[in-house]
Amino acid sequence: MTEPSVHFNENVVATFNVLELSRKYNVKSIVYASSSTVYGDARILPTPEDHPIQPISVYGAAKAAGEVLCSTYARLYGMTCVSLRYANVVGPRLRHGVIHDLLMKLKNNPNELEVLGDGTQEKSYIYITDAVDATISAWEHAGEGGVYVYNVGNWDTISVREIVNVILEVSGLSPRVTYKPATPDGRGWLGDVKKMWLSIDRIVKEVGWKPSVNSKDSIRLTAEALCRELGVCE
Repeated sequence: MTEPSVHFNENVVATFNVLELSRKYNVKSIVYASSSTVYGDARILPTPEDHPIQPISVYGAAKAAGEVLCSTYARLYGMTCVSLRYANVVGPRLRHGVIHDLLMKLKNNPNELEVLGDGTQEKSYIYITDAVDATISAWEHAGEGGVYVYNVGNWDTISVREIVNVILEVSGLSPRVTYKPATPDGRGWLGDVKKMWLSIDRIVKEVGWKPSVNSKDSIRLTAEALCRELGVCE
């Protein structure tokens, strides 16, 4: 919200630069890392790929713009474009997002834990190895030329309150937990999607990929790794 130009430069401009150099040097295949945020507050859960694109954040809008650029280059210059709309990707060495933020707060003050939102936010999480496997599988499946769009997510979701419980269990700490909603309906910040659950039927049927780790286990594995990396756990 505070620096929308970052999203524009790191997504729209960067994607355009990659596409232009690909055109110049005759690169024929592009895999674009899009996001579940392109859907905004989806009316259908789990959300299929043909759902309207209605982002509620500048980040989501920038990702949607990148998809349009990729698909246009594919049609205009005979390239292959694979756009992957990822759920929240987590794993070792993660340095942003709810797991990292909560653990850093615990490191700074193990007695107090402030959580953004009312805790009822509910989303899908995918472990990094599954995300990599999906990316390679989708790319290998794509033919020569054309546009392919796939959701890359999980079969389930997990709430922020459940994530907090996992983190406290992993860390062994018992702080006083307070929730800080930024909107009347309990979002963590303006532009935060309250519920995100992607349908992965298309990639399962067409590509043959499916996740091996569910959302809760993805959170737990990541929390265990980050707890050690960040020095929260002894």
